[in-house]
Amino acid sequence: MGTDSIWTVIITLITILGSTSAWKYYEKRAEVKRDDDNFVKQDCRERIAKLEVLLKESSEEKDKMRETILALTEKVSALSVRVEFLQKENNDLLQRFMKQS
Repeated sequence: MGTDSIWTVIITLITILGSTSAWKYYEKRAEVKRDDDNFVKQDCRERIAKLEVLLKESSEEKDKMRETILALTEKVSALSVRVEFLQKENNDLLQRFMKQS
């Protein structure tokens, strides 16, 4: 019976040591996973902040471009009216000249 008790004690010690090692392994693995998750979260926060800045800049640029387009459209309309007026005046002058000749 003495050897059975020794074997039982040895097996119990191996089991305890194995369990402790396994616990440390899983604990370390969970810590690494937590660190990775925190890194990913921080990286996402930084990317989101950059994207928000880019979106704001893009929106401001779009508003400026819209204002520029409206100003140019107004100028083109004014020039179109002016060209139309000048064409009529030119036609009138041509008709007068043709009548005089």
